[in-house]
Amino acid sequence: VQLQACGGGLVQAGGSLRLSCAASGFNFRLNTLDWYRQAPGQQRELVATITSSHAPEYADSVKGRFTISRDNVRRQLYLQMSSLKPEDTAVYYCRLVLQGRTWWGQGTLVTVSS
Repeated sequence: VQLQACGGGLVQAGGSLRLSCAASGFNFRLNTLDWYRQAPGQQRELVATITSSHAPEYADSVKGRFTISRDNVRRQLYLQMSSLKPEDTAVYYCRLVLQGRTWWGQGTLVTVSS
């Protein structure tokens, strides 16, 4: 299994970014995938989840601002982030739980300036 996240960067408050996570090594379309984030000095937290049937769930802190989606043909997971706030600054990770084992992408840094 490989998960490779990209798309992070520096953006001003109110701006937008789209993160991508390229996946390989498992049956992509059958699995639930997640985005997590970890801010400096904080624990890693769940941001959004999308099931194999494309049903999304979001943390309260990002509802209405972030959109998780997936492309089963391209084997890509996405996180569209809008109306970004300085408190969204974190390293963002894609995550897969498969047969009881957790796989993480390498993380991509999002920095939101005020």
